[in-house]
Amino acid sequence: MKQELNLLDGYTPTNDLLNDAKQIIEVSQKAAYRAVNLALVQRNWLLGYRIAQEELKGEDRSEYGKGIIKNLADELTAVYGKGFDFGSLYKYCRFYKLYPEILDSVSPKSSMLLSWTHYRVLLQVEDKTARDWYMKEAAEQTWSVRTLQRNISSQYYYRLLKSQNPEPVKREMEKLTASYQADKLEFIKNPMITEFLGLSGSMDFTESKLESCIITNIQKFLMELGKGYAFVARQQHIHTEKEGRYSSPLFLC
Repeated sequence: MKQELNLLDGYTPTNDLLNDAKQIIEVSQKAAYRAVNLALVQRNWLLGYRIAQEELKGEDRSEYGKGIIKNLADELTAVYGKGFDFGSLYKYCRFYKLYPEILDSVSPKSSMLLSWTHYRVLLQVEDKTARDWYMKEAAEQTWSVRTLQRNISSQYYYRLLKSQNPEPVKREMEKLTASYQADKLEFIKNPMITEFLGLSGSMDFTESKLESCIITNIQKFLMELGKGYAFVARQQHIHTEKEGRYSSPLFLC
């Protein structure tokens, strides 16, 4: 096979037909995904930029901005359908404001390119230092969206900072997100506030310890409620027709 037929960046011809066919398909899929993702990130940033510029015309920028976004959402939705409602346009505007120079680092060859869904998850993080750290790690470690969401929700950045020995925290994170890395379309879970759980700076902030602290607090709470509530088990073994498995903490009321 002639080398000049190598038109795809990342495709290396061999003498094996099946291997070459699979490689052509997979490299093409990745190239198409990257191109669409780049266009989506750029589109949403530019929409956010344009909305933010329009907001500057109003004296009461907060109310004026909401009115602009609402009217624009109605008009765009009538023309293009889903994807341009108030919530979406608000996120685009916030995206621009949090990353005003993102287009300087977003290009087809950029090694720091994340998907729009990654950036949408990053918008949850108010702390700029933490947000920048999550963005850098997500790009360098090629975190899936669900891995990023899980790490933000479980306060991974802050747990690493508070842990005297961060290695157990890293290993646990990698183990718990291993399945997510195989599927790039996942995410879930709510944030955990370590201060509320009474975690000290000398601890390794693994999720198992977080779970233990949560359960301890719930047990105390149920005891204060009095009769009518019961804490059954931290890990309840439940049998089904096909298998036996352990559930999350089980409560009765």
